Amino acid sequence: MNEVSRRTILAATAGAGVAAALPWSLPGGGKAAAQGSHAGSFAEAFAIPPRSVQGRFRWWWPHGLVDPTEIAREVDQIADAGFGGVEIADVHHSVEEPLDPAEHGWGTRPWVAAVEAALGRAAERGVTVDITIGPSWPAALPTVTPQSTAAVSELAHGLVKVDGGSYDGEIPGPAVEPASGVTERRLHTVQAARLADGAALEKPYRLDPASVTDLMDSVRDGRLGFTAPDDGTWLIIATWLRGSGQRPEAGPHTEPASYVVDHFSAAGTQAVIDFWEGEILNPRLRELIRRTGGAMFEDSIELETEATLWTPAMFDEFRRRKGYDLLPYLPVVLRMHEDGVFSYDGVTDRRVSDDLNDVRSELYIEHHLRPLQEWLHGLGLGLRIQPYGLETDALASSAVVDTPEGESLGFNNLDDFRSLAGGRDMGGNERLSSEAAAVYGGSYNTTWDHVVRTVSREYAAGVNQAVLHGFSYANAPGARWPGFAAFTPYDGGVGYSESWGPRHPIWRHAPDIAGFMARSQFVLQTGTSRVDVAFLRQKGYAGTGFGAAWFTPEGIPLGWTHQFLSPRLLELPSARVADGRLASDGPGYKMLVFEGDAFNGKVETMPLATARRLLEFARDGLPILAVGGWDAPTVPGVPEPGENEELTEVMARLLAQPSVHRVDSRAGIADGVAALGLRPDVRYAESSPLLHARRHEDDAEYYYFVNGSDDEVVDHDVTFATTVWPVIPYRLDLWTGGVERAVVHEAERGAVRLRVRLDPGAATVIVLARPNWLGDGVAAGRGVRSTEADAVKEIEERVVVRAASSGTYRSTLANARTVSTRIDSVPDELPLTDWKLTLEDWRPGASPTETDVRGHERELDSPVPWTELPGLADVSGVGRYSATVHLGPAWTGGHGAYLHLGEVSDTFRVSVNGKALPPADQQTAVVDVGGFLREGRNTIEIEMASTLLNRMRVFRPDVYGAVDRSRYGLAGPVRLVPYGQARLM
Repeated sequence: MNEVSRRTILAATAGAGVAAALPWSLPGGGKAAAQGSHAGSFAEAFAIPPRSVQGRFRWWWPHGLVDPTEIAREVDQIADAGFGGVEIADVHHSVEEPLDPAEHGWGTRPWVAAVEAALGRAAERGVTVDITIGPSWPAALPTVTPQSTAAVSELAHGLVKVDGGSYDGEIPGPAVEPASGVTERRLHTVQAARLADGAALEKPYRLDPASVTDLMDSVRDGRLGFTAPDDGTWLIIATWLRGSGQRPEAGPHTEPASYVVDHFSAAGTQAVIDFWEGEILNPRLRELIRRTGGAMFEDSIELETEATLWTPAMFDEFRRRKGYDLLPYLPVVLRMHEDGVFSYDGVTDRRVSDDLNDVRSELYIEHHLRPLQEWLHGLGLGLRIQPYGLETDALASSAVVDTPEGESLGFNNLDDFRSLAGGRDMGGNERLSSEAAAVYGGSYNTTWDHVVRTVSREYAAGVNQAVLHGFSYANAPGARWPGFAAFTPYDGGVGYSESWGPRHPIWRHAPDIAGFMARSQFVLQTGTSRVDVAFLRQKGYAGTGFGAAWFTPEGIPLGWTHQFLSPRLLELPSARVADGRLASDGPGYKMLVFEGDAFNGKVETMPLATARRLLEFARDGLPILAVGGWDAPTVPGVPEPGENEELTEVMARLLAQPSVHRVDSRAGIADGVAALGLRPDVRYAESSPLLHARRHEDDAEYYYFVNGSDDEVVDHDVTFATTVWPVIPYRLDLWTGGVERAVVHEAERGAVRLRVRLDPGAATVIVLARPNWLGDGVAAGRGVRSTEADAVKEIEERVVVRAASSGTYRSTLANARTVSTRIDSVPDELPLTDWKLTLEDWRPGASPTETDVRGHERELDSPVPWTELPGLADVSGVGRYSATVHLGPAWTGGHGAYLHLGEVSDTFRVSVNGKALPPADQQTAVVDVGGFLREGRNTIEIEMASTLLNRMRVFRPDVYGAVDRSRYGLAGPVRLVPYGQARLM
């Protein structure tokens, strides 16, 4: 091993200009945007996507303790890498020395000045800036105390047993101690209740609901006199209204301390608006906000209390919205440490709780989301929000806000995203965002491969904007190399990924990943989302991990797509049936499916208004599949007199409609779908791990596909239903931006069939378009039905066949004519020799933001991960493997070759004869190098980049030492596999 170089770089500036340093071009000098013969506006924008569709980062700041010059530099780093947006967040869980919130906390003058610097530089670079609604989360303000009417509140109950049949004493105080800062409380209710016959004096206390008595009129000067009317065991239950005292996550962020606002009252939201208007939004900020056009962001509804979450006007709001008084039922909704304290019976408890959660949903939308969004629109901002965390209707909220957002970490499966997507699409909104690729324990060891696989699958579930978690500001007090990282160390161990940026060796390849994400999001923001099935749930919860019966485990592998709807979504103007589809101008569901309440033992319950809507849909011709008996349904919540009887009658009429089919259980869903005569718009001959999303325009339909398997190759025909005719299919390369005709296919009016091959985790886009979609005037009939060759491609307006061996290959054209094509010779696999490894070894430098890069060289017989070479096991960095191959004089004829890299970790790039090739599919690790090889000696270089984990293991073993060493570099086997090529037509 030779020490060949030593240099020091600043981690804060190492990645600047990296995109500009990659002027790769195609043979003949054409840039990516000009690839192929199609130069239409879509192809140009797809090749070089605009900032508006590029991926984004959460941008974590240690308060306002940031330098405006560094802020501008970090905007440049993000923009140069090909990302189009940031979200400024006051997050500093890992800061190891105290910060001074009074001097530079959230909302202070230094913080505002830093936001101005970020917005100013972002405006110059075309980068979108989102700003979190307050310090950390949930929304909180330093002008709010637990005693404020704007603060989130709770009901804390007290309890005393009546001995001897009577009580004369003080009102029982709260059983749960108040949080820090809570200094006031107000008596809210006093009730007496008798334990039910045979009930034990233990939680949850089972009460006789007929015995519950309001005693507020008996309270005098804080004392109560009560005589039990019978010999049973009686309890006196008092509730006290007080602030919850909840503070935002991982404070303090401000001085004075901030407290969480009431998300269910107008006062809470108005306090947020007033603070921003009075304390933050100076004229310069307002101007910059209008120029950058971002959004305000609020994290999930993590309102946490040890007592009962409340809002002061709840009794009045509940009575107005539900038509009955909550007070007699209050005991069954009281909570202590999130557990119920009292019970009447399981059914009543659940019904009243459902009604309370329903009211909370309405209050959250009416008093928080709508006024907040109206105010923001006046500023030129949108509202991006994670509308889940409580048992509220997140689907309805997703239809209201400009951009709903889910999360990779907190969501248990892709159906959680499909829930929010249903709300987005029914509300007519464009984007569904994801807090993407956070991994517990993933700090400094999250790979781009993990990011790509994660977001690719989320894209197939309706996500079309990824906000990566995240990008940390360069430095903070007490930070150690490679700089401040917002979430690591975390509780003394490895925290949440990731602190992306130039501190990472793999940031060198960030533009390739950014391009993949931007092109995916460009396609998925084009046109209108189209989905096969609307799965109706009685509750609009999200983030639950609940799938759709049959469709998730069985239907998706057959090509079905689905989303979830809640009853409120069926009241939207979009919820109309035309041509047998629900919301025909939007998602265009061809079928609606419902069953019993999945969140309550599949009890057959349905709001009466929803049942009436379903009856309208069925009469308008929408196919509906009912799962269960539905002969004695009940409304959710506490029914009004006669309401259940009316529901039974409406459901009977619904089930009698010719477009409605009922099956007894989930086991019959497949048969029920068949009985309705329906098929998905995308079909496979057999079960497949393919996942897909569809977007529709009048002239083109876009199908995003990803192989959801980690180890199974997809290679089979796919049949598409389409309204486009005449039709030409195209394949879009999400890595290079190339657009090419899918020459081999079969097409007839209403359907196209072609083959899709994807390695594990790989993604592609198929477009079915009219002949003039790209302005190229290609004739629809110019295609190939089938071929014996390995592939048929269109290159510079010529159709050619490719094969890995010589021979004559027959192809059947679109007009049914058979054509034979001869490939005379194809070389055997060619060995790559004289391997050399040049390795950059990234180590801690002289300061937390400096990186010392040392060089190593090795001569190798074959590619080997550098972690398996003596002395290099702990190296994190960038390795370049180079080899030579000699090609004969015939090479410039009809030969090309694929470079198969084998096993790689993490990201790679390929150069041939000193020329950088286009970004390669990181999942497939196969690169077409045919157009770059030449007769004689050829040098192939494979650049590999790693995470920082291995170096962090030895630099900070107390934090990272327990994590297994990663295998970095090129393991191979590397193969150069030639192909022959000859013109077909």
